[in-house]
Amino acid sequence: MSDDLDGQDNNHARHPQKSTSPAPTSPNAQPSRNDPASPTVSSSPSSSSASTSTPSSASPVSNAASAASSGAPSSPPLENPTSLKLGLDSQTAQKRLVTDGPNVIAEQTRNVWWKLVSYFWGPIPWMIEVAAILSAAVQHWADFAIILVMLLLNAGVGFWQEYKADNAIAALKNQLALSARVLRDGKWRDIPARDLVCGDIVSLRLGNIIPADARLVAGDYLAVDQSALTGESLPVDKKTGDDVYSGSIAKMGEMTAQITATGMNTYFGKTARLVQNAGNISHFQKAVLRIGNFLILSTIGLVAIILMVALFRGDPWFETVLFALILTVAAIPVALPAVLSVTMAVGAEKLARLKAIVSRLVAIEELAGIDILCSDKTGTLTQNRLTLGGPVILAAQGRDDLLLAAAMASRAEGGDAIDQAVMGGLGDAVIPSSWQTVAFHPFDPVSKRAEATIADGARQWQVAKGAPQVILKLVNPDASLSETVTHAVNDMASRGYRTIGVARRVLPAGDADGTDKMQAQGQGLDQNQSQDQGQWQFLGLLPLFDPPREDAAQTVREAAAMGVDIKMVTGDHEAIGRQIAMSLGMGSNILPADQAFGDGAPAINAVAIEQADGYARVFPEHKYAIVKELQDRGHIIGMTGDGVNDAPALKQADVGIAVSGATDAARAAADLVLTAPGLSVITTAIEEARRIFERMGSYATYRISETIRVLLFMTISILVFNFYPVTAVMIVLLALLNDFPIMMIAYDNAPVSPQPVRWDMATTLTMSCLLGVMGVVASFLLFWICENYLHLDRGMIQSLIFLKLLVAGHLTIYLTRNKGAIWHKPWPSLKLFVATEITQIIGTLAAVYGWFITPIGWKYALLIWAYALIWFVINSGAKILAYRLLSYRADRQARHVVNVTQNLHSH
Repeated sequence: MSDDLDGQDNNHARHPQKSTSPAPTSPNAQPSRNDPASPTVSSSPSSSSASTSTPSSASPVSNAASAASSGAPSSPPLENPTSLKLGLDSQTAQKRLVTDGPNVIAEQTRNVWWKLVSYFWGPIPWMIEVAAILSAAVQHWADFAIILVMLLLNAGVGFWQEYKADNAIAALKNQLALSARVLRDGKWRDIPARDLVCGDIVSLRLGNIIPADARLVAGDYLAVDQSALTGESLPVDKKTGDDVYSGSIAKMGEMTAQITATGMNTYFGKTARLVQNAGNISHFQKAVLRIGNFLILSTIGLVAIILMVALFRGDPWFETVLFALILTVAAIPVALPAVLSVTMAVGAEKLARLKAIVSRLVAIEELAGIDILCSDKTGTLTQNRLTLGGPVILAAQGRDDLLLAAAMASRAEGGDAIDQAVMGGLGDAVIPSSWQTVAFHPFDPVSKRAEATIADGARQWQVAKGAPQVILKLVNPDASLSETVTHAVNDMASRGYRTIGVARRVLPAGDADGTDKMQAQGQGLDQNQSQDQGQWQFLGLLPLFDPPREDAAQTVREAAAMGVDIKMVTGDHEAIGRQIAMSLGMGSNILPADQAFGDGAPAINAVAIEQADGYARVFPEHKYAIVKELQDRGHIIGMTGDGVNDAPALKQADVGIAVSGATDAARAAADLVLTAPGLSVITTAIEEARRIFERMGSYATYRISETIRVLLFMTISILVFNFYPVTAVMIVLLALLNDFPIMMIAYDNAPVSPQPVRWDMATTLTMSCLLGVMGVVASFLLFWICENYLHLDRGMIQSLIFLKLLVAGHLTIYLTRNKGAIWHKPWPSLKLFVATEITQIIGTLAAVYGWFITPIGWKYALLIWAYALIWFVINSGAKILAYRLLSYRADRQARHVVNVTQNLHSH
């Protein structure tokens, strides 16, 4: 919910699930306050569809634009209208749902079998297939069988992991699906937007994404943002009889509408597509893919050299080409796409269980790196449970008079926190039954007030409730009144109270209902231009207090320990923000937004914006400017929001976070949607995102080091010693046995970095090259021992080197998973440990008993294990030393940057 001293967002209140309360929308839907004669409309889908059809010569966009700009209804009147009191009955709605289908946009999806076939088509599968054909041609049937298993296994593992990732994305989409407030069987309730049918009566209010094409049938007005549909940059005002289109956003007001088209029959419906394509590539993925491309080019270059030298030496052509193909397949990171998608999908599923739904998978990387989190105050840092304090009486005749006026500008059934506090504070005061609401202008974040026109017989008056500054402007006060109100607001703000002002004016008898005047006010006209209709009187102030959430202070401390600076963003006065911030341990440097940015100008003091602990008197445009300014200063920013006007800031932020209960528009713009209140969900999500990031870094380091270890050793052996250290079958076995532990990296118990993480290509390449080169040294040392000391034949040497490459390679996974000693927690997950050790045991048995290779027996197998473990300890020590040196260098650079920055700022 918006935090505004300058007015709380009283209109995008949350609807309870399966509510059976009376209509919370337009006054026209409330017989007690309006003309009881409600029009009725047909439920015929055919007639509904016909009424919104457009000529074939006109495009939907042009029709939408012309309808939006036209003062008349865009379509003929609906025939046989549905009752606005009863809506459709459930049986009719179910029949239409079966007939017309769900209200979703059909997505083009590939058949599951075509997906499976695609894994046998492409550069990598082609190389494996050619290798299999060559093996069959030279009648190496054992090689052929193993290569065929490799082809089937690669395809099967890739297909299964993609299938799981797709299912995870589909589950996330379902959790983010829109809901709609619909009238069924005479009761208002929330249903999934996909279940809407033609003829349904729905409530549209500020922040809602229009769930389907509809005709407005009741209410005062609705301002709709159709920019994504028609290209119009400003919201379009709609009235009864106008059409609204699926995918547009309600920016102001609220009305009741009848659905006229659903699903594929809408003009521009996008209701089921809040989650962006998981194929979008983040900066981290691009970096890993660049590594992959580098490895591919390096592999092709080295293999080409091996191929030319072998042919020049007169080696058999078939065997040489077969070896080259298999070596290429083994060295290229075939599992890269699968590991990326599985790691992201597994992480997203876990975040969803933690009440944080990722709407854009690649945002996980940014979430791991945010160092500043701009957080709304109300409902996020505080409980959003307002309590009414002792009112300040000014022109009111007493407490009851003030509260009754405020109550008439509120909605008891809407669920808004301020309205509930006002209604709950009435006590023994009762709204007279003779008072009728003639017109109601709900709160919006632009005018920052709510107004109502009340009638009691021939007597009529208007009441307004909103931010004290706004109500003061409405009243056109003298200096004494302004000073009194300002002093009272500041005094209560210093004690943590927010205040709302209440005003009233009596309408002359000639004004029928005050509607025209209120619509003019809604357009932003000055109230005081028409003082002949009665002078506004400032009745008094209502103080409200929203206590901090019980877990907020602990969350702020945890975030600070994680290197994340939480900055409060509130529309309240800085005194209120400061009081809450200090109680949560966030600091007291609360910067008013108008002092930071002026009147729409660029940032006045960028340093002050960066150093502030929070921002007060913030309007939606300020949120965007705050995010942009902090990003320009090198920070990765997370921004929370819940209102429709928060969408630009959520889009601009590196990680836009829609808090629990956010409007549809905010959810659509956000990267992360919280389904539980408070900030503790965010800190948990950041922690999990950092684990995911570490898993990706672990895989990247392992993959590069292994390619260097195998390819460089093979190339030097062939070029210098004219010796093939492993056979083609051994390479295939290595590739097969490597796939399983690699896939389990996505499930590992990765460590959590104490500070925000960013992709560090230099460190990754340094560690990969270090471990890879040390592996090459260890392999050549083993080759020398076997040939010159043990005097083994070449077949035995190849089997020993195969086992060494397998055991040492798998042990490298344990080295790359953290920056410290291998016994430091968190220890490897059971899935990773079991997959790694089982594949090592299988490889050992193959070497001992000679499965497709020369047998070596248990004696030499145990010697290889001992040799690999010795080098494992050596490599671990080298890794720890290298990380310490890199950390020392990074610290020196960071200190230098800080010193330079401070010197620049001082000037």
